[in-house]
Amino acid sequence: MTGRADPWLRRFLSACRTGPSAVVGMAALLVVCAMALYSVFLDGRDPFDIVSLPHRAPTFVGPLPLGTDYLGRDLAVCLLAGAAPTLSVAAVAAGLAMVLGVALGALAGFFGGRLDDLLMRFTEFFQVLPALLFAMVLVTLWSPSPTTIALTIGFVAWPPTARLARAEFLRIRDLEYVVAARAAGAGAGHLMWRVILPNAAPPLIVSATLVVTTAILFEAALSFLGLGDPDTMSWGQIIGANREYVLDAWWPVAFPGLAIFLTVLAVSLLGDGLNRILDPKSDGA
Repeated sequence: MTGRADPWLRRFLSACRTGPSAVVGMAALLVVCAMALYSVFLDGRDPFDIVSLPHRAPTFVGPLPLGTDYLGRDLAVCLLAGAAPTLSVAAVAAGLAMVLGVALGALAGFFGGRLDDLLMRFTEFFQVLPALLFAMVLVTLWSPSPTTIALTIGFVAWPPTARLARAEFLRIRDLEYVVAARAAGAGAGHLMWRVILPNAAPPLIVSATLVVTTAILFEAALSFLGLGDPDTMSWGQIIGANREYVLDAWWPVAFPGLAIFLTVLAVSLLGDGLNRILDPKSDGA
């Protein structure tokens, strides 16, 4: 175990030295996750409670550090409460997109031929659809809830992962160790999931971070357009509810927008760090 772990540890330390932005991204993402956990398990305040007059300016100290929104709700409490739904929807959506994309891409890349053509035409059909518009239609058909929003985003975000998985399986399936395993009698399922997939995992793991950022932005866009669950606080919903008053009160739009931007940036920086660590051609190899 130690021998296997040493190269990964060297790559990690090298990535931290050559790209400290990855450490910053990981730290920022941990802060957002801590906010989500605090709002769920420790903070007993209701973000929908009206606690003061509308549009009280932020003071950054005192009981209302970030001010209030157009209804008089505590914006700091709303931001804390919006972290968990935003992250959970993004995580579920990214997980679904990765499962669909890897499964379809693996089948296409491993078997090739007519199955490859069929699955790639299917993938291209979904890839050319306007993803946000398609997601809006699906959410409208279903009753908006965090679960349906996560499933909808995952259902429209899988094509890039499928194309990447197909390319990796096409590259790896004819390498010597795969041919040797096939000659030893390994079946298609064993070859796909036990031999090829572990070696195709590094770029797919990095791709997963991109899917997470896409899911966060999709969730914010749907909530901004009023297609989110009205009973669940999220950052996109806060922006959408307060957008009409942005010229009079900037803070209910700026702070959740900043939270979305920093979270997406943190995940992107983490993905860059993972790329440095997992790439055997990196400086840390």
